[in-house]
Order: sequence, then structure tokens, then C-alpha cells
Amino acid sequence: MNHYETVFILNPVLSDDQVAETVKKFEDFLIKNGAKMVSKENWGLKKLAYAIQHKKSGFYHLFEFTSTGEVITPYEQEFKRDERIMRFLTVKLDKHAIEWAEKRRTRLKAKA
Repeated sequence: MNHYETVFILNPVLSDDQVAETVKKFEDFLIKNGAKMVSKENWGLKKLAYAIQHKKSGFYHLFEFTSTGEVITPYEQEFKRDERIMRFLTVKLDKHAIEWAEKRRTRLKAKA
């Protein structure tokens, strides 16, 4: 099992219900294909550094999960097929990135 992290940006014209539905769709896809969710974060509406599809902002979300490598290709194909997704990036975390992610999560829990 490899440790992965995906950040994706949703179209800013979506309603809260549409955003929640889209996030749930991708979470369910991972779970259905045997992935284990480590954490999910909603970073909210953020201004983009440059326009994407003529939009200047987007809803950011982060998934951290463990999975086999075979799941990643169909997972990313789902992102490409969904018109609500403006951008996405999935990276495999090494041991140092995993430690950093754990520290970041504990800091966020301490603030909450």
C-alpha cells in the first residue's frame, strides 16, 4: 500500500450541495476500490494565481489516502471526465512527506 495525496480544485460557480456531492463521489470511488482514507480537508474558496477556464477562484479540497498503485489511473480518469473539476494533482508521498503531513494534521487539530 502506497500513501497518496490529491489536491483538486472545483469550479467556483457550484453550490455547496454540488461541491459536497462531487467530493463524496471521489471519496466513494476510492473506498470502493480498496483505498483507506487517512484525512480529508476542505480548504474553501481560494483565489487562483492565474485564471483557469476563465475563473479566478475555486474550491480547494485535499484527500490523503493509502492505496495500491492500480487505483490511481482510473481515479485520475474520473477527475478528467468530471466537468466540475478544474485541476487536480495526485502525488505519492515518501516517508518524509508522510511525517510532514502527520505534523500538519496535528497542528490543525490543535487549532480547532
